Amino acid sequence: MPPLPCAELHLHIEGTLEPELIFTLAARNGITLPYADPADLATRYAFTDLQSFLDLYYANMDVLRTEQDFTDMTRAYLRRAAAAGVRHAEIMMDPQAHLARGVPLETCVNGVAAALSTSEADTGISTSLIAAFLRDRPAEEALEVLRDLLAMDAPIIGIGLDSAEAGYPPSLFREVYDVARDAGLKCVAHAGEEGPAAYVWEALDLLAVDRIDHGIRCLEDEALVERLVADQVPLTVCPLSNVRLRAVDAIGDHPLPAMLARGLNVSVHSDDPAYFGGYLDDNVAALVDAFGLGIDDRARLAANSVRSGFVGDDRRRDLLAEVEAWRVSAHAPRAV
Repeated sequence: MPPLPCAELHLHIEGTLEPELIFTLAARNGITLPYADPADLATRYAFTDLQSFLDLYYANMDVLRTEQDFTDMTRAYLRRAAAAGVRHAEIMMDPQAHLARGVPLETCVNGVAAALSTSEADTGISTSLIAAFLRDRPAEEALEVLRDLLAMDAPIIGIGLDSAEAGYPPSLFREVYDVARDAGLKCVAHAGEEGPAAYVWEALDLLAVDRIDHGIRCLEDEALVERLVADQVPLTVCPLSNVRLRAVDAIGDHPLPAMLARGLNVSVHSDDPAYFGGYLDDNVAALVDAFGLGIDDRARLAANSVRSGFVGDDRRRDLLAEVEAWRVSAHAPRAV
């Protein structure tokens, strides 16, 4: 049976750096890594919380030095995503994490964009780029980077907000989002993962986001759930990430089935798949194993992802038709 066609809307490109590619890029750039080999590096991926992940995530990012490095990383993700059934991807990157290392803005943006410019021809995946800002760095810095991105006419469709959530409410970045919206950019933000449901309210009311990344803690606030259902605000949920970062104890405890039951516009994504145990198809498989997620529920999640993407009407219609064709085929009796 072919993979379920879907859109990947919550994906950090730096989080797709597999251990083998980290070693390849390190060798290319003359960098000595503090790990014996890729297997040794992989053993470090047992995280106790979000910060323990971020420490390793930023350390490994140091191998990204040239445009070609960023292009190779992005193309590797696209090949794996195509095998997972991804037909459209809205990819986040963290410009500040690279600027802080002395990598020019043009290098990281142009490197990723080079891979995205041929993604549909190469893999059948339509793509777009979102510049995500680090919430644990000053909002003034984010605003400066956004203005630089706009000045260089960077090929981005929107902005996001990520990194350590607790203690860094969305309200800190209100001006950044005002400028982005005035420039015609789409707006998304991480909220309600390790931070409280109140952060989701702030992202909606103060940042006027089009989409919430994560949002699993919305269930702690009944009024918030009612609003999210009424407005059908997209929630891009990443189950394996939530388990690896201890936002959820085990996959069997994940709130996604409850979120579906409440009528929330939830869809499944992989976040940082190289670090969290799997790509989009792995996340869906984990949910199937844990909850017996049926064909119709899987198709509903995929259709939600397509409807929640920043795509044109024609592309959305085509992708929804692919999802429906998969659903019908999956229900068809199998020949013996």
